[in-house]
Amino acid sequence: MHDKHSTIYEDLEFQGSNNIENKLERATYENCNFVQYNFSNSDLSNFIFEDCSFKDCNFSSCKLTGTAFKKVTFNNCKLLGTDFSECNTFLLEFNFDNCLMNLSSFYKLKIKTTHFINCNLVEADFIESDLSSSNFENCDLTNALFENTNLEKVDFRTSYNFIIDPENNRIKKAKFTLNTISGLLAKYEIEIEH
Repeated sequence: MHDKHSTIYEDLEFQGSNNIENKLERATYENCNFVQYNFSNSDLSNFIFEDCSFKDCNFSSCKLTGTAFKKVTFNNCKLLGTDFSECNTFLLEFNFDNCLMNLSSFYKLKIKTTHFINCNLVEADFIESDLSSSNFENCDLTNALFENTNLEKVDFRTSYNFIIDPENNRIKKAKFTLNTISGLLAKYEIEIEH
């Protein structure tokens, strides 16, 4: 169903440069690849990206009000301060590999089975989000916010610097290692020796 936009771009590759003049038309993009595109501080409100990939792109501080990301992958992208909580939540699905995502927000999003691989998520906001069955592989979660978050079956075994309060989050069947378990006990100010 494509009635939101009259223009649909399919099966294209958009090769960007590092200047903002490469503005995209507000449209539906299906099965498109974006490489080295600079979206920083852009308004991508109500764009639709379906089965698209973004590689080496910069999304820092761009506006995503009503933006649809359906089966989208971000690889080696810069997403500083990106507020995904304003996205269109219908069929919202994305994965991140080797991305810089400090200060990004996923507030109240239902993003089950999301893969965060080799990502910097310093001070990211996951408050009240549903991350069940997601995977945080080798991610830096320094000062990331987890509160009333569904973390059931989430894999944290290779991630680090997180602090998660088991009393304020759902962590049933989440995976940790002995090296990472201290992040669950931080509020008790106890010393754990390895």
